[in-house]
Amino acid sequence: MAEVEWTEIKEPQDIKLVVADMDATLLDADGQIPAGFWPMLDRLNQKGVTFVPASGRQYQTLQQMFSRSVRPMSFIAENGNIVSLDGNVIETHTVSRDLVKQVIDICDKAAETGEYNIGLVVCGLNAAYIQRTDEEFIAEVSKYYAKVEPVNNLREVLDYVDEKFLKLAIFDFEPAEPMAKDLLAGIEQPYEYVLSGKHWADIMDSRVSKGDGVVVLQKALGVGVDETAVFGDYLNDVPMFEHARYSFAVANAHPQVRAAAAYIAPANTEEGVIRVVDRIVR
Repeated sequence: MAEVEWTEIKEPQDIKLVVADMDATLLDADGQIPAGFWPMLDRLNQKGVTFVPASGRQYQTLQQMFSRSVRPMSFIAENGNIVSLDGNVIETHTVSRDLVKQVIDICDKAAETGEYNIGLVVCGLNAAYIQRTDEEFIAEVSKYYAKVEPVNNLREVLDYVDEKFLKLAIFDFEPAEPMAKDLLAGIEQPYEYVLSGKHWADIMDSRVSKGDGVVVLQKALGVGVDETAVFGDYLNDVPMFEHARYSFAVANAHPQVRAAAAYIAPANTEEGVIRVVDRIVR
């Protein structure tokens, strides 16, 4: 798809749903919510437009980050495995305990050999479970998971009968793509791995994506594709694009994401999401 700048949209549009990825899309260079976001959210609320952060982050983390909102917000969390509307979870997707065990075994073996400097997060509905507890790893996990529970051995969580497992997330201190191709090639359907960032690989149900979260919200809100705008920067954001007439890759996005989007927005460091929304929402 030929790249088209956001400024080619000359008139405000009848947008009812705006969905934006977080890291390197909505958030600034320091990973913070830009100051201009809150006035924009107020304007959208007044117009009856729903704004939805979409992220690989934990649901509890998103709730914490956006706790300043005067109204309950809607979220697409854990890369589409949790969808909430106005503060209520309306959709969840899980993975099997057999998959959890398989990935724990893979990561333990890699750690024993020293082949990769990685850490595993078992993402449950109630908490995120980790075994590795060094400061460097904890610092990375804490960026995305507000409710973290360290355990002596991750296999313990397999006995948590009341827990539902949403996905597994592997952090690599080096770029994650080579590690994922090497260690996770044996993951079988209906599961797959997706690169959710430069250093993160998620193992989850292959039938679930952020795009599915967009569809769930569209149905719940009675909103169509022509009334939806989405923003992203990385490969796990692309599934959202086919469900929105107005799909935007921020200027700093991965080349494949830029190619898939209908329009190019300013970079996250230039408050691209806010500038575009203020221009196109009627």
